[in-house]
Amino acid sequence: LRNRLKYALTKKEVETICIRKLIQVDHKTRTNAHFPAGFMDVLQIPRSGDNFRLMYDTKGRFVLQRIDEAAANFKLCKVQKRMVSKRGVPTLVTHDGRSLRYPDPVIKALDTVKLDLTTGKIADFIKFDTGATVMITKGHNIGRVGTLVHRDRHPGSFDIVHVKDSTGNTFATRLENVFVIGKGGETQILLPKGNGIKRPIVNVQH
Repeated sequence: LRNRLKYALTKKEVETICIRKLIQVDHKTRTNAHFPAGFMDVLQIPRSGDNFRLMYDTKGRFVLQRIDEAAANFKLCKVQKRMVSKRGVPTLVTHDGRSLRYPDPVIKALDTVKLDLTTGKIADFIKFDTGATVMITKGHNIGRVGTLVHRDRHPGSFDIVHVKDSTGNTFATRLENVFVIGKGGETQILLPKGNGIKRPIVNVQH
C-alpha cells in the first residue's frame, strides 16, 4: 500500500486503512497490515474500485498488475500434490496452501487449476504438458514467460524443463520452478509490462 501503490505515506496510515476493512485479499477482508500476500493473489480495494494481481517481473520483483472486475473473480493455483485424506476424500493441495476436495480425476500434480474466488470451486484446469505456456516463479529466470518445449527426467535428482520464449530464446530451469498459465501460446491472465520477456542487459541500459 505504501511502497508500491502510494495509497499511504506512513506505516500508521497503512494500519488505519487495513483496520477500517478497506482491503481484500482473494475476496476476504484482511485487517492485518502484515498479512503475507503471495504470487497470483488478488488484491482488491472496493472503495476505489481497484483490482490488482500479484505477479513477478523478469528481475524477480513483485509487481501489482492492474486487472478488471471479471479477472479479479478468479486466480490460478498450481497443484503441489494430489492425495486421499483419512476419510477417503480425494484432495488437491495448491501452492497457496488451499485444500480442494473432490477434484476432477484428470488433474494431477504440476497442473494448474483456475479457482473461482466467489465460490471456492474449480472452474477450469490446464494440464502440465509440452506446448503449455508457463511462467518461471523461482531461480535465475524468475518472471520469464514461454512455451514448454521439453522435459528431461533425472531420477534421483532434479528434473529439468526447457522453455522457449516468444523471441525465440531458449532457457532451462528446474521442474518445480515452472507455473503453467495457459496453453497454445495464450495465457489465462494479464501479464505485467514486458510480457515476461527478459531483455539483454545492454538493451536495459540504453
